[in-house]
Amino acid sequence: MGIINVTPDSFSDGGRFVQVNAALQYGLALADEGADILDVGGESTRPGAAEVSLQEELDRVIPIIEALVKETATPISIDSYKPQVIRAAVGAGAAMINDVNALRADGALQAAAQTQVPICLMHMQSQPKTMQQSPQYEDVVSDVVQFLKQRIAACMESGISSDRLIADPGIGFGKTLQHNLALLNAVPEMRAKLGCELLIGVSRKSMIDTLLKRPIDQRLYASLGLAVQATLNGAKIVRVHDVRATYDAVRSVEAVKAS
Repeated sequence: MGIINVTPDSFSDGGRFVQVNAALQYGLALADEGADILDVGGESTRPGAAEVSLQEELDRVIPIIEALVKETATPISIDSYKPQVIRAAVGAGAAMINDVNALRADGALQAAAQTQVPICLMHMQSQPKTMQQSPQYEDVVSDVVQFLKQRIAACMESGISSDRLIADPGIGFGKTLQHNLALLNAVPEMRAKLGCELLIGVSRKSMIDTLLKRPIDQRLYASLGLAVQATLNGAKIVRVHDVRATYDAVRSVEAVKAS
């Protein structure tokens, strides 16, 4: 899953793709590099990020989704928790919903249920503005699994079939370094307990700086190592900035494993 942030303030590439043509060309390049999904987001969820208005988010994401759908067959994912954005994005051609709030916003479950597209439910403790202010868990893996089980059950009660659901433990979303490492190590366990495929997003995240003292522009190698580790552990989707490098690393390791 290649990341297209049409935002001015995302932690890694904020401001680079706010113009439709720039975002379109970038998305097409990611598809050429091996992206199986293009994830379009119009509101930053970095630690400390402020919310944006509904209209501003719509103005950011809908034009780029419409443009991408015309130019590539690569499926588009909408990275949003707002039901109005979810509806509009799927109406514009998005083929997946990626919700950091796990469809907890008012009306989000109903909006998602009315579509026929896959849905990724992510765990996040608190909200982006405050999530990294002393996150705590009794047992991070058990707590995250329990939350995701509850959200899966809520989806099914709303008429969303289980085969449309993907789970994301939310690396970096209200977690310390040790929480993140424990979750990455528990991918097989979480996949078995949840009964669905997992998405892992760890590309360029601050846990790499905490672990290795690397600024954002020096986190590629660690991001590749973590992506390979996640896929070997059973993650179905890795959400990444550096598509070609990740594609080459993951496909090479998978070839060895399959031989």
